[in-house]
Amino acid sequence: MGISQKQLGIQLGMEPGTASARMNHYEKGKHTPDYTTLKAMADELGVPVAYFFCESESTAEMLCILEKMTEEERAELVERIRKD
Repeated sequence: MGISQKQLGIQLGMEPGTASARMNHYEKGKHTPDYTTLKAMADELGVPVAYFFCESESTAEMLCILEKMTEEERAELVERIRKD
């Protein structure tokens, strides 16, 4: 997203001296952020929370595209997929 782990942590309200380490621990899976932190990270990065749980880049990309669609557009897409 073009920002460092430290900068992201600071933007989330973490102390500058620990922001990089905390974010690194989250990324490496050493610690798991609580939902509030995860939601703040998602909002800051412009992705849905579910993005962090995607197992592939293509799934993550599709999720981001879906989130930008209206509910009506998503419903139409679901119907088209079900017909195939």
